[in-house]
Amino acid sequence: MNKKLCSHLQALNELKPADKHYCEECVKTNSTWVHLRVCQTCGKVHCCDDSLNKHATKHFQDSQHPVVSSAEPGEYWVWCYPDQQSASY
Repeated sequence: MNKKLCSHLQALNELKPADKHYCEECVKTNSTWVHLRVCQTCGKVHCCDDSLNKHATKHFQDSQHPVVSSAEPGEYWVWCYPDQQSASY
């Protein structure tokens, strides 16, 4: 059964790659992260919800940029915050 993608995921034409391999916000506070996510609106790299600071989710809450992708090697998926939907690519 194919799940219909939300409009945010359907609107993605090309994914923004990670231009950093660290969470800038964590570095500023001398904190650590578990995994990294790339905002598909602005390209900023933030830490995931398994990380202490959850900067990717905070970025969504502040900016309303809806979609992130994994910045982890070998992971090929995107996540839409407003629609709580993921997709592999």
